[in-house]
Amino acid sequence: MSFAAAALAVLVTMALVLVRALKGPTVFDRILAVNAFGTLTVLLISVVGFLQGRPEFLDLALVYALINFIGTIAVTKFIKFRDMGHGEQAAGPDAGDI
Repeated sequence: MSFAAAALAVLVTMALVLVRALKGPTVFDRILAVNAFGTLTVLLISVVGFLQGRPEFLDLALVYALINFIGTIAVTKFIKFRDMGHGEQAAGPDAGDI
């Protein structure tokens, strides 16, 4: 019962974060909302795994968390430098300072 309540709370929070992602006034608000959505997805995968008696879902949640982190760093770097990997020549002296 408590895992079901946790899953419902995570779903409600995901809906609220999705609203922020759609309405965010700046691009950084949207990036933060998408990152929070990914984190909540990790929680939801974990809760569903325990609801179904399959704790191996934790491995999937960890992989998803890593992908979420790398994706957030990549999008933030792209937004800041408008490039993904040409170093100082294209991006200037601030390249890699995220």
